[in-house]
Amino acid sequence: MKWRGRQQSSNIEDRRGQGGGGLGGRMGGSPFGRGGGGIRIPTGGRSGGGIGGVIGIVVILGIIWFATGQNPIDILTGGSSGVPTQSAAPSSSSLPTSGQEDDLRDFVGVVVKETEDLWTEVFAASNQQYPAPAVVLFTGQVNTACGGADARTGPFYCPEDRKVYIDLSFYDQLRDQFGAPGDFAQAYVLAHEVGHHIQNITGVLPEFNRRRQSMSQTDANAYSIRIELQADCYAGVWANYAGQQNIVEQGDFEEALNAADQIGDDTLQKRMQGFAVPKTFNHGTSAQRKTWFERGYQSGNPSDCDTFSGNV
Repeated sequence: MKWRGRQQSSNIEDRRGQGGGGLGGRMGGSPFGRGGGGIRIPTGGRSGGGIGGVIGIVVILGIIWFATGQNPIDILTGGSSGVPTQSAAPSSSSLPTSGQEDDLRDFVGVVVKETEDLWTEVFAASNQQYPAPAVVLFTGQVNTACGGADARTGPFYCPEDRKVYIDLSFYDQLRDQFGAPGDFAQAYVLAHEVGHHIQNITGVLPEFNRRRQSMSQTDANAYSIRIELQADCYAGVWANYAGQQNIVEQGDFEEALNAADQIGDDTLQKRMQGFAVPKTFNHGTSAQRKTWFERGYQSGNPSDCDTFSGNV
């Protein structure tokens, strides 16, 4: 990925080294729950294609199920009364050095700027302004409007303050634990979280929260899958845009596709416990995640990311 020397976003909050205090019972409340509102769903689109198919809904952390061992719907709804079992934090020997992290900070700034350029263009086609999210870099623990979190949570988006949070040591985990190396795999993670921001600001979050009250766990899981697949598709739309900006190199698309493959529910469950339980899936299978990322990539049009109509 040809990112060096490109303009960086001004919406980066660097809180590394500041700490976040205690976790404050983060998982016992509703840190990814109610909220939203936002703008009307845009009806225009890139290159005249429209974004009428954009359906914004509640945000679920892309990889939180594997990183914490807890169903993201439980976190969303406050369904757990205590802190879940979490995977071990990265060892100090695996953490990036300060120089490496500064390089990653610059990388994040460039990727975020590219997402801002894409979505600004999309929203402008409907005569609307794109309210870009801030991206917060932290180490260890962080306080958010959604509650406290730590590095073991993985990257996540908080709809309450409209910010993406990431501890840069996650990228080592993405490479070593998830088997997804490469800078474009890292960019895919950010673009996926920004996709959740798009889902939030388009204003369908309150509707999902209303509907969720009467959903069974099975139905909530099925809805969650469609949410995550749409964010994957939006990440693919960004990858298409990145190609137009001449920053994609040979092999980049395959890096992102591999990352989508490695974080499918079936792949993660088989890796962790040796078998998969489809009724517990809440992010989508590896095949589904790859399919929707590729659909966004091939189309470049957010209106083709409607995961809520028909089968996924």
